[in-house]
Amino acid sequence: MEAIILAGGKAERLGEAAAGRPKALVELAGRPLAAYQVEQLGAAGATRVLVSCAAGQEGAFEAALGGLGPEVVAVPEPEPLGRGGGIRFAAQARREQGDVFALNGDELVDVDFTALLALHRERAAAATLTVVPLRSPFGVVDLDDDLVTGFREAPRLDQWVSCGIYVLGEEALERLPQRGDHETTTFPELAAERRLRALRHEGTWLTVNTPKDLRVANDYLADHPKWPA
Repeated sequence: MEAIILAGGKAERLGEAAAGRPKALVELAGRPLAAYQVEQLGAAGATRVLVSCAAGQEGAFEAALGGLGPEVVAVPEPEPLGRGGGIRFAAQARREQGDVFALNGDELVDVDFTALLALHRERAAAATLTVVPLRSPFGVVDLDDDLVTGFREAPRLDQWVSCGIYVLGEEALERLPQRGDHETTTFPELAAERRLRALRHEGTWLTVNTPKDLRVANDYLADHPKWPA
């Protein structure tokens, strides 16, 4: 089993908090963010992890993520290809065909990769994505006509959103765009054909895009020193 980590993010919104590192190598609790992902993938059976990164960053990724279990191979993009294009390009470096894990390199998530792969194969899906419950970024006012009946702070909504963690089979990989985002191209097509499945995840999902996100993730790891065990 191989995996692909999308790590082409420039960490522009993190500013000085990134300390000049690519976003996936920004430190959380003294370790690169993607190091947590590599270890999780290794625990799920991945023996080789391909890191889709910007040209010139290969050495930084292989040095920072090597020795964590799986073999780590950086695959530099010749130019920015988008998420779908990045996965497709990196997939060319696989040693074997078959199902592959794929995920964004800027998230702290305790997804059960073993369960994700099992669901994918049980359903014979072309691709299986992980979805998480959507929470309102605002407080909500509950109404009965014009009578206010209560308030809820950032409640969970009925919708689910993709958290950017997938298992992709050969069919899905072959249909990824050469350039662009698969969630606006390939995935809607597969959904229309009823070839796309989803694993519902209700655990941790922290994205790291801004200095505030970085503080939240660091605080979370400080409170959970053995995460994700």
